[in-house]
Order: sequence, then C-alpha cells, then structure tokens
Amino acid sequence: MKSKLVIALILISNVVLAQGSRTEQWKSDLTSYHQALEQNHIDLYHQIDRAELEKELDTIHDAIEHLSDWAIAARLMKLTRRIGDGHTAVSLANWDTHSFPIGVEKISNQWRLVKVPTDQSKMLGASIETIDGIKISDIEQKLSHVAQYVENSYSEVVRIGSYMPIGELLHALSITNSPKKAVFGLRTIAGKELSLTLPAISKTELEQRKYKFLNVTSEAIVKPQDADFEYLWYSPIKDKNATYIRFDSYPRFEEMVPFAEKLFMYTTQNQSEQLVIDLRHNGGGDLYIGLVLANALNLVDTVNWKNGVYVLTSGVTFSAGASNAALFRQLLNATIVGTPTGSNPTGYQDMGEFVLPNSKLRITYSKRLFRLQETSTNGVVPDILVKPEWNAYAKGVDNVLEEVINRLK
Repeated sequence: MKSKLVIALILISNVVLAQGSRTEQWKSDLTSYHQALEQNHIDLYHQIDRAELEKELDTIHDAIEHLSDWAIAARLMKLTRRIGDGHTAVSLANWDTHSFPIGVEKISNQWRLVKVPTDQSKMLGASIETIDGIKISDIEQKLSHVAQYVENSYSEVVRIGSYMPIGELLHALSITNSPKKAVFGLRTIAGKELSLTLPAISKTELEQRKYKFLNVTSEAIVKPQDADFEYLWYSPIKDKNATYIRFDSYPRFEEMVPFAEKLFMYTTQNQSEQLVIDLRHNGGGDLYIGLVLANALNLVDTVNWKNGVYVLTSGVTFSAGASNAALFRQLLNATIVGTPTGSNPTGYQDMGEFVLPNSKLRITYSKRLFRLQETSTNGVVPDILVKPEWNAYAKGVDNVLEEVINRLK
C-alpha cells in the first residue's frame, strides 16, 4: 500500500513539474518574442502602441496554464496581426501540423474545393457550407483574426484559405470537435448536399497522397517542355504577336541574368510587340531580381511601349511580387489587370526572422519601409479590374487571362 502511495505521489510530482516547466518555457518565449521584435522591427509600434501590446502579452502570460499550446499560438497570432504589417507574423512552419487533404479557394464569394484526393475527385469544385456543423461564414470570421502574412483584405482571403485545412488550428479556435478529423458539409457543382468526413494527416502523408486539381488555363498558351524553371518561363501567345511570361517566384540573381538574356533574345528575334507578365501566383522574393527582368525587357525595341505591356495581379501577389507589379507599371508603362495585390505598394517589407527558443515558433518581422506609390492604396490597384468567375473556373477557363488576350493584336 505504501509503495503505491509513493508511486502516485511521484507521478503527481512529475505532472506538476512538467506543467511548471511548460509554463516557464512559454513565459520565456513571450519575453523573447517581445524583446526580439522591439530590437529588430523597423517600427514595431506604428499601429499598436506599446502599452496595448504589453497588456495583451500579460493576458496570454496569465492564461498559459489553462491553454493548450495551440491555443497559446492562436492568441499570439491574433496579437501579431494587430502589429499591422504583412511581414510581421507567427509562422507555423516549424510545428508538427496535421491538415485535411484539400485545397480551398474563394471564388465568386464561395469557398470551393480546388484540390481533393483522387478517390474523392467527385467533390472537386464543391462549395464548403459547414465544418463540423459550423457555418463557413463563421469559420471565415474566426480565421480572419489569426491569419498571418495579411496586409489587406485581398491577402486576408488568400491566407484564410491556406489555414482552413489545418486540423489543430481549427480545433484551437473551437471550430472542429477534434484536431484529427472533421465532417465537411458540401454542396456539389450539381447542387447536391452531402457530408464528407476527412482525417487530418501529417505533412509526410500529405505529400504521399495523389490529388485532383481544379486548374484554369488558356488554350492560347502552352508551357514549353524545356523551361529552365517551373516557376519562371515564357512562351508565345497563339495568333498574337505577343510573349507571355509566367513569373511565380524568383531564382537566384546569377540565374535570373541568363534567363533575362535569353528572354531578350527571344522577344527580339520574334519581334514581339506585346508582353503579358503574369504575377498572379507570385508570393514574393527579391524585388531587385525582378528588376533584372524589367531591365532586359526594356531593351526590346519591337515592343509597343505606349500600350502593349500588361501585368496580371491577384490577392496572392505579395511582397516583392506586389512591389514588382508597381515598379513594372512605372518602368515598363504596364497596364495592370486582375484584382488588387495582397500587399501594399507603400508599407513595411523586407522580412527578417527569429525562432522562439522553447516552442520553436518562427517569428518574422519587417526591416524596411518601401514607398512605391505617391498615393498609399490597399494593394496595387489594377487599371482594369477583372475577377475570377466561377462559371469560367468550373470549365477550366482562365477568364482573367482571356480578358487580356482578347485585348492583344
């Protein structure tokens, strides 16, 4: 009897020590979070004052013992949003997350499944109505407060879609009953209502799954098989004296230079009169590498520099992508087409980072202030506003790109 009592006391003691250790670790991380941001951010209190930030940190500090790690992270994400710039954020990249095997995008005001496992291919394009009985509008509202890398309403929608599949986050926000599975209430393209139970699986399992995607394309553009990069390539536009440039991400400087030289030779030899630079999937990188591309294109004398250059943007266009869109408008006299960019042409950018020592959350922050427009706007505002339309999307047609192609000669 005595030995059982001793064992019980030891177990209780271990639990208390573990809880105490966890609490102290989180308290230490909150201190590190505050100190490192004050030390490194170019202007930490440009939108939230110091007293307000410290008060919220104290609130999280006092609640640690009663919150799960994910609930603490969610509160820290919510606080970080209030700092007010898209490059200051809490990244979950270092955490062991489990996600539902889907991709979600808001199209024509409906949250749609644009990526599903191949064995659920019939669900592709279905709209999400509920998750575990919670209405999608309420889910969107809850996620909007914690979504990171948000600078305006356009990037907020994009980020909400990227966070919606994360099981632990949905559970921490009291959206789902479990972090490991959820029931999705769907409405198929045919209008049929049904439910789909999905497990939240590890990153490794996600990579091993096979998926069906809802993609949009244009028959006038074919990606070359010998493209140097998956994320940066060019091709002719069928029946038009024009070159299409897909610019999703940034290579290294020493890689961009030869690419830009080849693009210059191609457009010159083909006497391209019009250019379409697609930045809709460009989430950022080094804007100065983008200027190497602009410099090469500027040397092409066959281009109609009065009204022959178009740049496509969307809410995904962020950071350097948005900066390059604004600069291409100035340097290449480009007409911007699409929807506003996810980050603003005047704002805090150029990202640094540090990792909290115990939780391993990665915290990013802004190091510079860029002013790329005389007038501050929410996003780089297009000259021609064209939104993706579900009727076209459902048929695999890129209506934004088609709008530009129809304007070409």
